[in-house]
Amino acid sequence: MLLFLAGQTLIWFQTNGQFINVWAKKNPLIISILGGTIISYMFIKATALIAGYYDGALWPGRFIGFSMGITSFAFLTWYFLDEGINIKTAVSLCLAFALISVQLFWK
Repeated sequence: MLLFLAGQTLIWFQTNGQFINVWAKKNPLIISILGGTIISYMFIKATALIAGYYDGALWPGRFIGFSMGITSFAFLTWYFLDEGINIKTAVSLCLAFALISVQLFWK
């Protein structure tokens, strides 16, 4: 889960860094080349670990990765871009937490 969270966090900075940093806005190709390999490797390893834990099943990793993305996106967008969490986002976060809980505790 930590690899998925770290990967989703790095993707947030890779794609949204343009809104918080002038250099990032002017150099998207450099950011994509440097970040893309590291982020891809994180997701490959995270998928392998989750699939191993769930006896080769891929769906749990998909839901966990998605949920980590929703969670990190909500926090980082609020913290760095001052976009508050409205009712729709709060419901989405609750659903993401429910997805994580189902995958972790229902075996």
